[in-house]
Amino acid sequence: MFFLQAPALLSIFLWITIELYGWKLRKRNRIRRRELLHDLGHKEGDNKTVLGFFHPYCNAGGGGERVLWTAIAHVQRTKPNVVSVVYSGDTDATKKEILGKVKARFNIELDESHLDFVFLKSRSWVEDSAWPRLTLLGQSLGSIYLAWEAMTQLIPDLYIDTMGYAFTFHVVSLLGKVPIGAYVHYPTISTDMLERVKARKRWITNQDNISSSAVLSQAKLLYYRVFMYYYAMSLRTASFLMVNSTWTKEHIDAILGYSNLVLDILNLLPPLVFLKLFTSSNAPETATIVYPPCDTKEISLFSLDNRGRVILSLAQFRPEKDHTSQIQAFHQFLETYPQYKTEKNVRPRLVLIGGARNEGDITRVDRLRGLVGELGIEEYVEFVVNAPYSTVLEWLSKASIGLSTMVDEHFGIYIVEYMAAGVIPVTHASGGPLKDIVVPLNNEITGYHAKTPAEYADAFHQVFSLAAEEELGMRRRARTWAVQTFSEAEFEREWDKSGWDRYVKP
Repeated sequence: MFFLQAPALLSIFLWITIELYGWKLRKRNRIRRRELLHDLGHKEGDNKTVLGFFHPYCNAGGGGERVLWTAIAHVQRTKPNVVSVVYSGDTDATKKEILGKVKARFNIELDESHLDFVFLKSRSWVEDSAWPRLTLLGQSLGSIYLAWEAMTQLIPDLYIDTMGYAFTFHVVSLLGKVPIGAYVHYPTISTDMLERVKARKRWITNQDNISSSAVLSQAKLLYYRVFMYYYAMSLRTASFLMVNSTWTKEHIDAILGYSNLVLDILNLLPPLVFLKLFTSSNAPETATIVYPPCDTKEISLFSLDNRGRVILSLAQFRPEKDHTSQIQAFHQFLETYPQYKTEKNVRPRLVLIGGARNEGDITRVDRLRGLVGELGIEEYVEFVVNAPYSTVLEWLSKASIGLSTMVDEHFGIYIVEYMAAGVIPVTHASGGPLKDIVVPLNNEITGYHAKTPAEYADAFHQVFSLAAEEELGMRRRARTWAVQTFSEAEFEREWDKSGWDRYVKP
């Protein structure tokens, strides 16, 4: 009889323990909150809302960071009674240094009196290098620990995750008892990932030793299905969800509706029932598309004439950006169309510009340089690592082609920047670039899609072979579509429609 009662007693004990611990944290938080507002120069009686943004890599300088800082700048302009706090793992930088980089990289000015940081020391727990096996599970467990560290330092009035750490929602809900929202750039797991494992297709997330084994593939499929179930449960803990593209919305909506009969039954039993009883809240039925902000003002003024034969890549040196395929496609182009190598004054160049976040990224760049050497195309390829925004602008003003080879790119702010600058995009035929960005305007194309190195090579040749009038027309169409659809003003309008301000004090 005791063995039947033990799980139920464990659930009750666990709930009471967490409730008491959370109550203690919230009581202590009142002091921390007063200290925060005092340090920022606000009076004790001021009726402020503390808005917490969970973004451990806020100093990375990528598209996700542009979303973060644009949102905060918009909040500062429209909600003067809101103080924003960023939960950051960038312990090697000061507040002043981070804001300086925001200004240099994105040209965004922020009011320091309405912004502060909570620095987290455990960011290594969410690094993929920390979890060579069961990476999704490891990083998710690491994010739970990181969220605990965040809540022990400061509990906000509203918590918004802007990096994709949905498993942190349980910690915030249980300990903080505050509403939760998220801006999702990319689902942690998707139905595509399940299908690739099921089909035993080799991929970045499905290596040879797994795809070549029927037993290991079945084991991984089970692991993915269990992970998907609890990821869906995490997303349902939020009160509102924003996503950056049609592709992401389709996947998040599918995940929100995901169920598994066996796991549903198991979750009715203690202690698993604890999750359902005490972490779900006003679950959204669907996500809202809020296209990322793109600073198109300055780059849309670039001349469309006299572009050089520069193929430009703007992407952080992360594995999923697949720079290897870019180099292989460019090599294929030079091999298929050797005439370009003999025209000395107009030789094509591949320029790879991107941020390197850590040692793993730096090592990746070294390997890419090695590949360029193996292929014998060093004189045609240039790497620009961690470039200031002024350098990015310079290359955007003179490039002809903007390259992206990432499969299922969730959105791609840099692709919008290509188009606004008048750079003709050549992207992978999937994800946001296919469904939202590089789409026809007035039934005429604004760029090209490809999948194989040969298709990319042909697309490069097509762009370089366009008649002057046709080329100018395509650059104009690309710019028009980008500027009218993906502006900062449009982002701000859609951000407000998400309903986040329902939780702001009047």
